Amino acid sequence: MNESNTAHQLVVSNLTKSFAGATQPVSVLRDVSLELSAGDSLAIVGPSGSGKSTLLQILGTLDHPNSGTVSINGIDPFELDENALAQFRNQHIGFVFQDHHLLPQLSVLENVLVPALALGKTSTEQVTRAYELIESVGLANRDDHLPSELSGGERERVAVARSLLMKPSLILADEPTGNLDRTTAEAISELLLELQQASGAILIAVTHSGALANAMKESKELVDGQLV
Repeated sequence: MNESNTAHQLVVSNLTKSFAGATQPVSVLRDVSLELSAGDSLAIVGPSGSGKSTLLQILGTLDHPNSGTVSINGIDPFELDENALAQFRNQHIGFVFQDHHLLPQLSVLENVLVPALALGKTSTEQVTRAYELIESVGLANRDDHLPSELSGGERERVAVARSLLMKPSLILADEPTGNLDRTTAEAISELLLELQQASGAILIAVTHSGALANAMKESKELVDGQLV
């Protein structure tokens, strides 16, 4: 399933983010800049509370920076209105969370199709792609199962498949192996990187896992709000 697209590009320039504190603003991100292209993968490591998830939320357009710019394929999503931003996020960004966030009442197939359902009806092409992704993550015989009938590793595989449904330019993974045992975590890491490489998407993962960080093309640490 090779979907390589050399147009994928992420450019982050001088990103800052602070939150209101008791006496003064608390600076979380300071002058963060990075540039990634199609097929690149980056691990962001650092202690809890260092701002890793905040950075991921901004890159995923779920939060706004105080200053600086984010450009995905030449578009600054924060210049879009609310509806256009939601559509942009749906089409260009895939998310893999530590807690898989599967809908318990939906089957594996339906959960993978959720990003398409957000825009209305699913197309035949999207359903076909969902089946292909489910097969690629090793769950071809479980497409009609509910999340409660799956193991933790299987649920995370569904989350990986879901993140790729819309052929995103950017995949953001927040501790994707954090709740898994070591063997399952390694399998999910390999799967995520394999599918990301096949798609040509950019992958950024926030992780405490040295194994996952080492498997990525590049690793940066978030220290005092800056990537080093």
